[in-house]
Amino acid sequence: MKAIILAAGVGRRLGKDGQNQPKCLLKFNGKSLLERHLNNLRHCQIDELVIAVGYESQKIQEEIKALGAENWVSTVYNSDYTKGSVISLWAVRQHLAAGDDILLGDDILLMDADVLCDRRIIERLVKTNIPNSFLLDRDFEPGDEPVKLCVRDNYLVEFRKQLAPGLTYDFAGESVGFFRFGSAIAQRLATRTEQYVTDGLENEPYEEAIRDLLLETPETFGYEDITGLPWLEIDFPQDIERAQNKILPQIEVAENILKENTGVRSQNSV
Repeated sequence: MKAIILAAGVGRRLGKDGQNQPKCLLKFNGKSLLERHLNNLRHCQIDELVIAVGYESQKIQEEIKALGAENWVSTVYNSDYTKGSVISLWAVRQHLAAGDDILLGDDILLMDADVLCDRRIIERLVKTNIPNSFLLDRDFEPGDEPVKLCVRDNYLVEFRKQLAPGLTYDFAGESVGFFRFGSAIAQRLATRTEQYVTDGLENEPYEEAIRDLLLETPETFGYEDITGLPWLEIDFPQDIERAQNKILPQIEVAENILKENTGVRSQNSV
């Protein structure tokens, strides 16, 4: 299984914290978001990681080297990183399209870089039996910022920040910004992002290309409900504070429990 992380953008809304470095290099308890992603992906035995880089890309390269991850992490440079994130997805289209080759292919994990999350969220995507899966959190604050997933009759019927008036659905949740795609959908996504660039839609978010595929064949997609697991997308200065004071302590408690349980199992097996 291959993972693709989108980390090219400038974190303008973070103020000085986003201007000095890519958001994935924000540190929490001494570990950058990128280091945490790498640790989680290694734990889940991901074979290969590709990172779309752009703004201050050399700093990400330095972090990869410092973490000793050059042997399984590669980068693709997006020179148009000030445009929409669909350009980053277009930049890695060959890695998406490779999944269509049975000999080369694998399922793809697609991830936003600016998310602090519990490891179990990644595990849920890796272990799911849903070949094309979103992650949905029902516990979210309504508003224009969350990217919403709407479910009707157990099908996903919308994936967007702004919902059309009159849209009917049974419930909604927030998208975590992590996805799993089988080879056929990954190929379709690569083709769709190229069409966006051809059509001059370079300032669109990458979620719009995924939404197109969802609305075309909703029966092809599903979701994992991760409500109750701690995570946070970091866009604003207050998100850094919330991540440090609320989300990180929850993650560390879960990690400590896992270590204790692992230790108990190891002792029992001796």
